[in-house]
Amino acid sequence: MKYFYLAALTMLSWWSNAQLVINELDSDTPSIDDMEFVELKSVTPNFSLDGYVLVFFNGSATSSTGNRSYYAIDLDGYSTDVNGLILIGNSGVSPVPTKYFPSNIIQNGADAVAIYQANASDFPDMTLATTTNLIDALIYGTSDPDAVGLMNLLGTSVQIDEDLHSQATSHSIQRKVDGSYEVKIPTPGANNDGSGISFNGLQITTSAAQTVEGGQFTITFTAQNLVSEDLSFTYSLNNGSFNSADYTANLNVLIPQNSQSYSTTVTIIDDVIDDGDELAIIRFGNLPTGYNRVNDLIEVRIIDNDFVVSPWGTPLSPTYGNVSSTAPTGYYDSLTGKSGDELYQAIQDIIANPDVVREHNYGDVTTILEKADQNPLNSNEVWLMYVEQPRAKYRFQTTSSSVGSWNREHIFPQSRGGFSNGTESTPDGINVYLPTDADDLLAAHADAHHIRAEDGPENSARNNRDYGLDYNGPTGNQGSWKGDVSRALFYMAVRYNELSLVNGNPPDTTPRELGDLASLLQWNQLDPSDDFEMNRNNIIYQWQINRNPFIDYPDLADYLWGNKVGQAWFPTLSQADYEILKAAIYPNPSNGEIYVSGISTDAELTVYNITGVKVGQKKVSDMERVQLGLPSGIYLARISSSDQHQVLKLIIR
Repeated sequence: MKYFYLAALTMLSWWSNAQLVINELDSDTPSIDDMEFVELKSVTPNFSLDGYVLVFFNGSATSSTGNRSYYAIDLDGYSTDVNGLILIGNSGVSPVPTKYFPSNIIQNGADAVAIYQANASDFPDMTLATTTNLIDALIYGTSDPDAVGLMNLLGTSVQIDEDLHSQATSHSIQRKVDGSYEVKIPTPGANNDGSGISFNGLQITTSAAQTVEGGQFTITFTAQNLVSEDLSFTYSLNNGSFNSADYTANLNVLIPQNSQSYSTTVTIIDDVIDDGDELAIIRFGNLPTGYNRVNDLIEVRIIDNDFVVSPWGTPLSPTYGNVSSTAPTGYYDSLTGKSGDELYQAIQDIIANPDVVREHNYGDVTTILEKADQNPLNSNEVWLMYVEQPRAKYRFQTTSSSVGSWNREHIFPQSRGGFSNGTESTPDGINVYLPTDADDLLAAHADAHHIRAEDGPENSARNNRDYGLDYNGPTGNQGSWKGDVSRALFYMAVRYNELSLVNGNPPDTTPRELGDLASLLQWNQLDPSDDFEMNRNNIIYQWQINRNPFIDYPDLADYLWGNKVGQAWFPTLSQADYEILKAAIYPNPSNGEIYVSGISTDAELTVYNITGVKVGQKKVSDMERVQLGLPSGIYLARISSSDQHQVLKLIIR
């Protein structure tokens, strides 16, 4: 009895000195670190956290950021639960944290996390660690030397190793009732010793992660255990522009007594407006006492079938002459009759004119690419250059994992060009810009003329490699991007004084120059400038107020580096003067049988599925009946006749 009395006194003393402690930390988790969390515990349940802040410190002994803060989370407005716990973590943590922080943000050590009676504003980045108003601190690592400097500043002498059992990514650091720590399998949202009140967890699952307008999907809510009495709660689907006008659904959930699940169907309304692909986010409403969320914020992508089809082709099916240059009259007049260095300087005077040309930031580039690299067959997608395929605009990379995403590829690599991170990443729009000139190398970081939408892993695979003698794209690619790359690099070599193109394959660390010039000149001939390039040139011109002259006049490259060096340049047409067909397909929607009208001679009908894959091709004549033999879905039909082209959306029921 005396032993228990002393233990109780010990616990009472501990709690009186620390009304709030760090109960569990998982700083190192598998893959992209999207399951990191910090769990706090209070001596009393439902404890208000107003006036508290959670602060993370870098423990490096050699870095300029060592012993200083790198992230702070204000806890005002939150409280612990019936077990005295609050879970703060990434979106991948289960059960769902009360408060989120971004993935891959907690450093693995040797570092520290601390609780203060203060506000986040008291700990801006690079604030030196201190014991002032300190409530509790945990210094940790993953097989790292002790952060002695941080220990001294935070008044503690112990550093806990999350990798104690060589399982750092699958273990967490957990506080025991005596105030010491152990390392074992994580127990987020529950007392580390298994005591306290247990919750019945509720999980959301869906029948599909994606559907189209007019489609349906099922949501199922499942409890981990049978419910002891009728369980009622609500959920929501709204997210930004996606709202109750876009769907019909019962938003009230009832799991009957002694049951475990409830399912409901959501129907997406098929309108006639191109809203772009949208995202429904399934969110739990408030849950009754005794229940918690195993997951939440479940996403279902809604694909808009009212996308716009452009009257020009993709780089794989190029068209010419459907898009006209928007260069002002006289834009290139100063080049006429010039040669050699004089021609080079005249081009630079146009595209790097400090009185005209605008520098935007890296965040704006994403906005530019969503329009400039838009898939001509579907306005809700971008065209990925090297892999020669479309990808939904919404799949822009926002995490450390690039798989299945698209990102921004610098054709002239950032590190080799010397302009890494030269501009801000927060977009500020077309009307906010800086002046720039030919010596402003950092502007190349966000120069859209050499930045393209690209598959994330393929972007990484290209890395800093030179073109031609080294990098030639992924296996099986058709080279539809090679002329685009050459003309982008010709532009860069003239736009910026410090950049140049060379023959051969210099080392991938070679600064300020890129190869292979001979390959680029050949690519410029073999893959001529098309409507896709002209359209992106026009869009970028709206933002930067400069054009890529080598798209408007590809032969300029030969006068600067090729077989016409030294000759005087005179303008010629950059593209063939093709016309657009005025063809039609009916009925549309169709049951698989169609007629093509509006063609005076035999034409070629090529049909692509929604991802841009060719699924059929046939010679047709005016008013000829065509049996397509394709399953229900949305397709793109390209009709070509006598150098005239038209792309139409086709729906098969």
